Amino acid sequence: MQRKRVLPLAALLLCAPALAGTVPAAAAEPQGGPAPAPVPAGPLRILLTNDDGYNAPGIRLAFARLTAAGHDVTIVAPLTNQSGAGTKTSNAPSIAVRHPEPKVWAVDGSPGDSVNFGLAEVFEGRAPDLVVSGTNFGPNVAALASHSGTVGGAVAALDAGVPAIALSTGGVAAPDPVTTVNAMGPTLDFAVKLIDRLRSRARSGPLLPQGVGLNVNHPVVGADGKGTPAGVATTFQDAQALLKADFTDAGDGTWKVGVTVDLKTPARGSDVEAVAAGKIAVSPMNADWNTGPVDFAVTAALLTGLRP
Repeated sequence: MQRKRVLPLAALLLCAPALAGTVPAAAAEPQGGPAPAPVPAGPLRILLTNDDGYNAPGIRLAFARLTAAGHDVTIVAPLTNQSGAGTKTSNAPSIAVRHPEPKVWAVDGSPGDSVNFGLAEVFEGRAPDLVVSGTNFGPNVAALASHSGTVGGAVAALDAGVPAIALSTGGVAAPDPVTTVNAMGPTLDFAVKLIDRLRSRARSGPLLPQGVGLNVNHPVVGADGKGTPAGVATTFQDAQALLKADFTDAGDGTWKVGVTVDLKTPARGSDVEAVAAGKIAVSPMNADWNTGPVDFAVTAALLTGLRP
């Protein structure tokens, strides 16, 4: 997963009420970390998290849909909206956790904090079979994914050796509340199909290759958002930033922030291209910060002969 600096999608929402042309690192070389457990014969035990908060529409719809599909689902998610938190985890000496209802835990921290708490306490002694993060309100494509709390929750799971899927719903423009929420239904229908496919192909092995997760972006299709996507594409994270920031001096020591969508021509095969075409983008990702082998070799050549 390529990571670049860009303001998070949360900034765009507040203002508005991966590797292009190369093989992704996740697909280029095997990953380290704990080996994922084999898939059980029965329903999956799923830790469900997000970055919009434990009571947001996307996670509640995901809980209902995954439960209806027969899975044993437990929500362990942030107490409040943590959009744009990325892979942040807390180093505070204590953290507040609420248990407002059965199968629901609300952690006063980031998605990463929530997943870490869930793995250490809620699922103590037996890790979940899968962590699902989302579905997020709005897209997490291109550089947005690098700073996404939705993706960050999945990364925390991958760090612990647990297979993970990040789910997001939205096009490449600023999300419309009504159509985006409507599109969450088709997003979760696809998520159920995706999990079924992974289970059937696992053949009692792991759901996904060691250290690899999936970043899934479902477009908003149709005037009401309930339409069927044009297809499914296996993609990589586009290199573009997508958002452009503008700062205006208010004269009192603060600066007003304006953020606009700055969509450039997407790379062929990228997540941005797929979502813009009305397709579901499924991007394999890893949880580390390594480059692919070609970029590593080029950089190593630049450093050859360097001495302290």
